[in-house]
Amino acid sequence: MYKIETKKNIAENIFRMDVIAPYIAKSALPGQFVIVRTHEQGERIPLTICDFDKNKGTVTLVVQVLGASSKKICEKKQGEYITDITGPLGNPSEFIKFTNEQLASKKFLFVAGGLGSAPVYPQVKWLSLHSVKPDVIIGAKTRNMMIFENEMKPLAANVFAATDDGSYGFKGLVTDMIEELIVNQNKKYDEIIAIGPMIMMKFVALASKKHNIKTTVSLNSVMVDGTGMCGACRVNVGGETKFTCVDGPEFDGHLVDFDEALRRQTMYKNQEQQANCKCI
Repeated sequence: MYKIETKKNIAENIFRMDVIAPYIAKSALPGQFVIVRTHEQGERIPLTICDFDKNKGTVTLVVQVLGASSKKICEKKQGEYITDITGPLGNPSEFIKFTNEQLASKKFLFVAGGLGSAPVYPQVKWLSLHSVKPDVIIGAKTRNMMIFENEMKPLAANVFAATDDGSYGFKGLVTDMIEELIVNQNKKYDEIIAIGPMIMMKFVALASKKHNIKTTVSLNSVMVDGTGMCGACRVNVGGETKFTCVDGPEFDGHLVDFDEALRRQTMYKNQEQQANCKCI
């Protein structure tokens, strides 16, 4: 049993929870995820680790109410318990293997869409602790849906906000903001790391490819079981079949077959609708 030490509503239907899990906090690295179950027969829910505090022994999770299982997690109150949290799982971000000299020589641009700001945060934080200040684009539909902007600002060289409706920051998609930075502001980047909706990552990869910029994407949204046994997270990367949970969750965005991944995301749509009906 894992106690929810703090819980905060940070945007509409988006909650941030600090959970006491000392062994996970001790081993966690940016890019990794955990599997959460709210009760004994509960669905296994993969959640990217948003933050971790080795001294306090806490792991930060950010959950958006989208389906039946995420709703059950978000209904938990501060002081209550989550039945199971397993992790850390998956491979950490590639850049943690770099030497300080390699890190210092690279210019990173992070592109976070919607809930993707949560898994981007620990990566930006880790780089900042190693004296690297990346640029960050945070995209959201509206200002009220933007998260982690304030947390990111002290860690990044620049944080650029982009909203679909123009209610805050740059009006337009994150891909429009990328073009603004590279073409109009003449910024140079060695790598783009994009985390967010699958369709967003697809178009970020297309945009970066024409500028010949290495692009890494996180495909955690297609995971189900989190162990590689269910096969639901199969993706085609450079013509090879990969399992997101054990081979990723991060991959070369220019090699991912996003159309196949988008189709895979809809595989359990009917089951999810039925589960939602039972929760009402």
